[in-house]
Amino acid sequence: MDTLSPVERSQRMSRVRSKNTKPEMVVRRLIHSLGYRYRLHRATLPGTPDLVFAGRKKLIFVHGCFWHRHEGCPKTRMPKSRLDFWGPKLLRNRYRDIETRRKLNEEGWDCLVIWECQTERNLSQLAGKINGFLNDDPIS
Repeated sequence: MDTLSPVERSQRMSRVRSKNTKPEMVVRRLIHSLGYRYRLHRATLPGTPDLVFAGRKKLIFVHGCFWHRHEGCPKTRMPKSRLDFWGPKLLRNRYRDIETRRKLNEEGWDCLVIWECQTERNLSQLAGKINGFLNDDPIS
């Protein structure tokens, strides 16, 4: 059973953002400090990628571990109530992400997914991963 009333739950869920989240802002500042420039949330592309490097044909998605089901991450726990709602919803999110990346790859875009938990750890390691991705380094 949900510990919040329907009104309280609605208010809490309305505060969940899809753009300009804390993990996204960490990644944006990091990439900017590396000297790269990008466009934000290009709605003409499938999935509205968070960062677009059009000249390089590369995209970065910054995914929340809970909403996008980061495998093996503690933040990917299932809610304790309304599993009949949350189970299918979160599964659809995951399948939609896979389909979005497939479409973008077909259009010639390379995609990198950065998980929320990666923005809370070693930023120099994340910077190396991003540098490798943007410079076509196969080791990234």
